[in-house]
Amino acid sequence: MNHFPPQISPTVLTIAGSDPTGGAGIQADLKTMTVIGVYGAAAITCITVQNSRGVSESAALDPGLVVRQVEAVLADHKVTHIKIGMIGTIEIAAALGSLLDDFQGEVIYDPVLASTTGQPLLSGDRLTELHSHLISKVTVLTPNTDELARLCQQNPATPEEAVKCATLLLARHGYLRAVIVKGGHLEQGSAEIHDYLLARNREVVTSKRPRINSANLHGTGCTYASAFAAYHCLGQDYNTAFLRTATFMDQLIRKSSTANFIQSGKNGPLFHALQRP
Repeated sequence: MNHFPPQISPTVLTIAGSDPTGGAGIQADLKTMTVIGVYGAAAITCITVQNSRGVSESAALDPGLVVRQVEAVLADHKVTHIKIGMIGTIEIAAALGSLLDDFQGEVIYDPVLASTTGQPLLSGDRLTELHSHLISKVTVLTPNTDELARLCQQNPATPEEAVKCATLLLARHGYLRAVIVKGGHLEQGSAEIHDYLLARNREVVTSKRPRINSANLHGTGCTYASAFAAYHCLGQDYNTAFLRTATFMDQLIRKSSTANFIQSGKNGPLFHALQRP
């Protein structure tokens, strides 16, 4: 493992797919990290063809090429945090899992299993392999309730059930330090959103805030996980990074709600330039 001089500033590395519209994936990750104030590097796993109407094509890169991108960054940057988003194939998951065996920092995984419009982004029904290859190597998991349901093979319909599912994931993976349940898809008729932080051997922390109605929510999951990684990289503990991320997302969604970049009129991107540190 590399030993860097103390004066070298830390880097957060995102490993994810590319979104040509700039709303999600590595584009959203890098925008988020920059606006919060950390340096972001990126390794691409997949090239997608998508816009606000959905994902029409997705081409995964060769797993070796993905790994070589990551190794190039690790050899030259002081990477303290890795954020993983869309991986595309189990083969890429397995290659990344092997690479993570030697990584000592934080690994935040946003398990992007389908697009906002429902298209599957992980080919095949191979979630058991995903658990063994990748989820077992990460420190923080940030699923929304749909992703949580697939990972736990349950259907949590209430906050209590969602928290129970997250607890099961912590029990299953001893290396996992925390699970953040993003509550935007839970109780969608409610006027409030509840996010939950379950850290090992600690009380559950809840972020409760009003639901913001907006047509521009494309990339919220990517942005959320990247914001948490960035705030934690800045030296904040899990609880503080979790609460800061909730505040950041509220401000960003509220300010982005008046932006208009698309013709379809729905599922528009967040506008990260509207947010200031």
